[in-house]
Amino acid sequence: MSAEAGRALRAPLAALAASGVATWLVGGGIRDALMGRTVADMDLAIAGDAAPAAAALARAAGADRYPLSRAFGSWRITGGDLPFQVDITPLQGPDIAADLARRDLTVNAIALPLVPQDDGDHPVDPTGGMADLAAGRLRLVDDGALRQDPVRLLRLARLATQLEFSVEPGTAARARADAGRLWEAPGERLAEELGRIASLPRADLAVRGMDALGVLGALSPELEDCRGVEQNPYHHLDALGHTLEVVEHAVALAADPEPVFRGVAPRVSEVLARPLADGLSAREGLVLAAIFHDMAKAETKRVLSDGRIGFMGHDIRGAEMVEDLFGRLRTSARLRDTVALAVRRHLPLGFLVHRTPLSLRQIDRYLRSTAPAEAEIIVLTVADRLATRGARTTESAIRRHLVLAREVMAQHFALVDRGPVEPLVRGDALARALGRTPGPWLAELVEALREEQLVGHITTPAQAHRFAAAWDAAHPG
Repeated sequence: MSAEAGRALRAPLAALAASGVATWLVGGGIRDALMGRTVADMDLAIAGDAAPAAAALARAAGADRYPLSRAFGSWRITGGDLPFQVDITPLQGPDIAADLARRDLTVNAIALPLVPQDDGDHPVDPTGGMADLAAGRLRLVDDGALRQDPVRLLRLARLATQLEFSVEPGTAARARADAGRLWEAPGERLAEELGRIASLPRADLAVRGMDALGVLGALSPELEDCRGVEQNPYHHLDALGHTLEVVEHAVALAADPEPVFRGVAPRVSEVLARPLADGLSAREGLVLAAIFHDMAKAETKRVLSDGRIGFMGHDIRGAEMVEDLFGRLRTSARLRDTVALAVRRHLPLGFLVHRTPLSLRQIDRYLRSTAPAEAEIIVLTVADRLATRGARTTESAIRRHLVLAREVMAQHFALVDRGPVEPLVRGDALARALGRTPGPWLAELVEALREEQLVGHITTPAQAHRFAAAWDAAHPG
């Protein structure tokens, strides 16, 4: 590391250097700095209690601080004048060498003294991390590192993609051997790392990396069960291979929706960039839905009497599996429900292709069944369609789906711009006029009226009352 780079890293931490307590910059921040990458997070290892150091740094930088881990005595400092987030943790061992020996990967086991040493500004590198950085290689510090913290299994797949590094063969073999221990880690920590994977620009490569390391199947045995599951002649891959290709197409569509969605592509990008839940955007929700959209295919596979292969109900069962999995991951209800909805509704647009041209009423009904994830689900259906290219699939069939997806997406944004349909008559007034007690029936009537207004069949309160009377006669008690 150049002297200039070292000074740039140390400058924001000057308040700690003045304390005289032995402190080292460690972990991913040093790795990224050595690679010339932007440093977003910096870990510090300190000889002693981290609390006073956190207080001093927060005070000097005008930043916020809060305890991060009672077990390790860690503190996090963020905001203010700091150019990166700082985590301070007491040395895990008697000295910095012992601390680095407890880390996961050699490229993360490099330290830089906060105060330059007399013999020069040399990183502390007891495990050969600098050589692995130069070789673009991820290698475990110790064979037990993954067992000590199984979340590292997911992190290994993420870093391989994020850094564009290879996984050293022995490390890959160790990951496959230890993958079955993944769920020994708390669900919320697995969810956090899975979210980071979904956030990668090439999340699809990380998911394939998870599969190669045995981690994808450990996370979701239902996906592992899809390996080798034969599909109908409209598919060119088995159920798991299809899933991996759908993730690839979903990532590509999110990065550039213009080839499919053309004029409304900027609106699609805007929707996918919106916050969803758990620090993730709608785009990450789409990626997660793509990963799990067919997870029930192994369970629901049936060979019909005429020899055809079917997966009846895999959308409904898959949504139930997502709800169970995300419950174990302890995600927010919003993230769980959004991904489950996308899985549950990933098929209907494909069925509607055979009923084109669609009326506004049909499009509206479809969109309401996918709310509030209309755009994401339309994109998912396109990714699913593009990944289905078996012997019986024609280019015209694919093109028809893409055309319909584009038309429905455009209509979705047109309806958004138009705004909600304001009722001509309030529901309670309708109930009084019909002499009925409000109940579930009233919601059905109000929705039917809303739809008639949308398509322009009802434009006045008098027409609304007449429609309500006719509807009531057709739906007694």
